[in-house]
Amino acid sequence: MEQRLKVGISGLGLIGSSILKGLAKNSCYELYCHSISSAKKALEYTKNASSDIKILKDCDIVFVCCELLKTVDVLDELNIFLNKKTIVADVSSVKSILLNKKYNFDFILSHPMAGSEKQGFDAGDEDLFIGAKWLVQKKNNILEKIIKDLGAISFEIDMNKHDFMCAQISHLPTILSFLLFDSALDDSKLIASSGFRDSTRLAMTNASLAYGMLKNNEENIIKAFDILLDKFDSLKNISDNEKIKLFEEISKKRMKMYNKDGKNVFKI
Repeated sequence: MEQRLKVGISGLGLIGSSILKGLAKNSCYELYCHSISSAKKALEYTKNASSDIKILKDCDIVFVCCELLKTVDVLDELNIFLNKKTIVADVSSVKSILLNKKYNFDFILSHPMAGSEKQGFDAGDEDLFIGAKWLVQKKNNILEKIIKDLGAISFEIDMNKHDFMCAQISHLPTILSFLLFDSALDDSKLIASSGFRDSTRLAMTNASLAYGMLKNNEENIIKAFDILLDKFDSLKNISDNEKIKLFEEISKKRMKMYNKDGKNVFKI
């Protein structure tokens, strides 16, 4: 019988618990979980769960899924005892603080482009990654297999470009969602319907996560916001017919970007 791959997960919030739940029924994997707050809940999916991070010491691969602001500390702690052959992949949405880090283990920057405004272990969904792109710094057979088994699509990118890309399509929309909700008068909120609901969904994002985005990627978020402001200012200089034509073109592109299941099928 082929030996099962030992997969470790540190942090069991939305992403970590979704990895756990997505792999739990797959006989190829032996799962090990580290969490201060949710180790007991993880026992429903694996017998190997603890608040002690050293439970991960014999894993073949470890996913670091804690809050962004705690990621470096967890990586430093893992560096003390993990085997140099162990693969470690983070899932952080900001990479600038990790790009030049050197560890004894095989560290791979990664970022699953899937999520929700929901948070915590109970929000974890075994189907969260199905059809989603999973950004990776480099190819690795073990990581590729896990990504595929979770239903995601491995997508190799230059991680030096990662933070600006995510500022445009994730971090800026999140911050704007918070501010859009906050800027609307209470009288206006009384009559708000689906447009305001959908535009401010991200304002329910974990506050620490939103703060981590702003703290660690502020320069790129501002750059992305400046581009948005330039787009807005350009409307002043075109005719009404040109405005309508522009909105029609944008609308057509947006309608083609996602399939009926809500998955990104955009093509350049």
